Amino acid sequence: MTDQALSLVFMGNPDFAVPSFERLHASKHRLLAVVTGTDKRRGRGGEPAPSPVKQAANSAGVPVLETDNVGSEDVIEHIRELKPDLLVVVAFKLLPEKVLAIPAIGSLNLHASLLPKYRGAAPIHHALINGEQETGCTIFLLDEGMDTGLILNQEKTKVDLRDTTGDLYHRLMHSGADLLLKTVNEISRGEHSGKEQDEQLATRAPKITPQEARIDFTKDFMTVHNHIRGMSPFPGAWTLFDGKKLIILRSSPAPGRSLKPGEAVLEEGEVFAGCGAGCVKLEEVKPEGRRKINGAAFLNGQGGKVQFTI
Repeated sequence: MTDQALSLVFMGNPDFAVPSFERLHASKHRLLAVVTGTDKRRGRGGEPAPSPVKQAANSAGVPVLETDNVGSEDVIEHIRELKPDLLVVVAFKLLPEKVLAIPAIGSLNLHASLLPKYRGAAPIHHALINGEQETGCTIFLLDEGMDTGLILNQEKTKVDLRDTTGDLYHRLMHSGADLLLKTVNEISRGEHSGKEQDEQLATRAPKITPQEARIDFTKDFMTVHNHIRGMSPFPGAWTLFDGKKLIILRSSPAPGRSLKPGEAVLEEGEVFAGCGAGCVKLEEVKPEGRRKINGAAFLNGQGGKVQFTI
């Protein structure tokens, strides 16, 4: 194979996958079709809306196959008739063996971690919750396991102490798209070679549940800060005061302060919340049923002091 244009079928749903679709659509390669989920309600009420990937494909004039069951015989036959060289998968779902067997070369996936670390649905969340100082993207060949296939390319990125999941999400969706196109180009030139993942280094990154997003102020300040930024902006780290829910979106470590766990006070225009050791400064919060505001505005409305439920 010598620097030829490849025939691709792209699979994806959320906005994270859109830059990857756009890079491939603008390249020399042929996007035969996009496979994405059916229209769904994506906010409170309202009519069903298309996935961000479907919207991008429609704008680009690329045929769209909508399905919530990629393993159905109709979908499999449709993809098989396209005769793709590659399936390219970004933020979609596990593919059954029958689908993986279709492309002539294989199926690529973009994953937002440095595999084998953080296999699963929430790699960015877990990297931040665990206080990683470095993460990145991996392009790998799909097999039937959960993010277990041969690694083709990886790119690292530094993690700042103030980075949230939202910050990293947007950074990696673009750097990952560039890495994906680079990998497809290498495959088209016959330059790819896969590396086995070291199972001894593998860690899991399952989907975060709403209950797991609750803040435990009895933990030390850095654990609390990492939890807050790892959950921001979705699903949102939360706590309770007077039976009401407060989502904390941005914080910073304040190791030199000391308050009781869950005690929040306003001092010289800044809000500090006590942890098991040290404090965190609450910079941006969202009270239940209201828009997001800065921490000082929130605590001003509470008389300058509040006790979160432990």
